[in-house]
Amino acid sequence: MNNPDLLRRSLAAVWHPCTQMKQHAGGGLPMIPIARGQGAWLYDFDGRRYLDGISSWWVNLFGHANPRINAALAAQLGELEHVILAGFTQRPVVELSERLSALTGHALGHCFYASDGASATEIALKMSFHGWRNRGRERKRNFLCLEGGYHGETVGALAVTDVAIFRDAYAPLVRAAATVPTPDARDARDGETPADIARRAARALERHLDEHHESIAAFIVEPLIQCASGMAMYDPEYLRLARALCDRYEVHLICDEIAVGCGRSGTFFAHEQADIKPDFLCLSKGISGGYLPLSVVLTTDAVFEAFYDDATARGFLHSHSYTGNALACRAALAVLDIFAEDRVIEQNRSRAQKLADALAPLSAHPNVRHPRSRGMIAAFDVATADPNFQRRFYRAALERETLTRPIGNTVYLMPPYIVDDEEIAHLGRAVAAALDAALAG
Repeated sequence: MNNPDLLRRSLAAVWHPCTQMKQHAGGGLPMIPIARGQGAWLYDFDGRRYLDGISSWWVNLFGHANPRINAALAAQLGELEHVILAGFTQRPVVELSERLSALTGHALGHCFYASDGASATEIALKMSFHGWRNRGRERKRNFLCLEGGYHGETVGALAVTDVAIFRDAYAPLVRAAATVPTPDARDARDGETPADIARRAARALERHLDEHHESIAAFIVEPLIQCASGMAMYDPEYLRLARALCDRYEVHLICDEIAVGCGRSGTFFAHEQADIKPDFLCLSKGISGGYLPLSVVLTTDAVFEAFYDDATARGFLHSHSYTGNALACRAALAVLDIFAEDRVIEQNRSRAQKLADALAPLSAHPNVRHPRSRGMIAAFDVATADPNFQRRFYRAALERETLTRPIGNTVYLMPPYIVDDEEIAHLGRAVAAALDAALAG
């Protein structure tokens, strides 16, 4: 099967996600058939390679075809691939649940599994509402989210997603949550620090909760970085204040760490940097190293006990066929092993600085605004009126052996945690050259 044949068949048979398919017709935008992956690189059928600068939509933590994850999955294949998790259990899901709970200091001791981030969001929302109802607080049925927040694209998750391109087309189907101002550090007024902006946004949150808390079940946030709205980064002070306000007003706090968890922000969980604990923690993407679909919602004893009853209807009646899949859980256990054995968080501090340094020269570029980084994410905004900038940059980066996908006019890097110094330097060179090429049209 050659490259053109696979491309033709894909465009005919596969409806690709978050994609206007017409843009790929006739070569308007490249569609790259990938033959294999190795480490941080992807290779097409003609032998061309692309450095995976976005971890294949933020999921691949330790490189493609990682031998340690491969070995764990091969061993699991010889034992058990899957079993119904209702009335049955198995070793990988138990061990993963115990290890994730331990990483929270056992503050979140109960794990509920699904397949993807949007499902995790919906589980957390449903658990919050149903838990309050089981406790006789039936008025608590509304939700609160940040302006610019993204929590998934299923109908339930869209209720707490405030990104117009995902939400607006389906607005008639959605029971939208209320929004409060984002603590995005880019919104600084004269002389304001990121902590000042966090406190200003928290005051708006306090006003809203003071007026509406009796009907609000939960407040959902992406800790420290609102990724899909353009890598909006904010100070941990906001999380500290939000936790205190949610406690005062009896509102659950949901930390959506689907994108920013698993070490991406500089700590294993982003909320650690605020020294808080949420009522619900959503994980997905990197938890299985980019190998298999998996998500998990961790929650507290108090939430779990609200469902613990003789009556079936008071239980949490949510499921899907592959809940707690043994292969996916084994991949996640291999990921946790790598974190522990290789001191990944510590090693990433050096990588993160080198990643930020690779983009630092662009801060002097006349079109670059708000250069920023946190952990293994580095980003900047581009001042341009060109409506095609995003596509021009994407193509220019591919021509320079680099996979990136700007979010509007925000260029970012979120590479696997195995990138070496030369690969980081390659990313910096490719981004700089692609920026100039895209702006030149």
